[in-house]
Amino acid sequence: MPAEPAEPTAAKRALRAELRERRRIMTVDARRAASAGITQQLIALTSAFGPERLSCYLSATDEPDTRPFLEWAHENGIDVLLPVSRDDGLLDWAPFAPGDDDEGVDIAGMPVPATELLSPLAINDAGLIIVPAAAVDRSGLRMGWGRGYFDKTLGSMDRRPPVFAVIFDDELVDELPREAHDQPVDGVVTPSGITRFRS
Repeated sequence: MPAEPAEPTAAKRALRAELRERRRIMTVDARRAASAGITQQLIALTSAFGPERLSCYLSATDEPDTRPFLEWAHENGIDVLLPVSRDDGLLDWAPFAPGDDDEGVDIAGMPVPATELLSPLAINDAGLIIVPAAAVDRSGLRMGWGRGYFDKTLGSMDRRPPVFAVIFDDELVDELPREAHDQPVDGVVTPSGITRFRS
């Protein structure tokens, strides 16, 4: 029987594997419909907060599609910072530029933008943070993919702006396994809507 501290880790590992498989077998039509819904909801969220600068991420193949939203933000004069993983567990940031996302993937498997790298401190100027997630529960607990980059970043911020995770509808669940380092989010964006957890 595993020791008590290992139980949430093992439960998360099993849940992540299940969620990866669900995303992998999603049909093209379902993925296209989800992309349209997520784009609409992200535009509504950003319009409500009105940030001059935000952070988001370049979606990988099986992730909820952020690319149409990134194009919209750029066209509307909003500066967007994209995360780039570092060996020390922190995140550098790079400005989004349309078509500049073909530099492969970083050590965490995130697509790498071709623009200049900025330091981890660049995120402090963001008025809204949009993060990836594997799942989020109704208390606002976010489960990532196990490397802890966003937990470290969010946990180190003195003045944290609103943070929203982007997931598919069935990834908003009642409860997730919790560990001490897990950082909550203020809400989630799914294809069907925006859910806020904290004011």
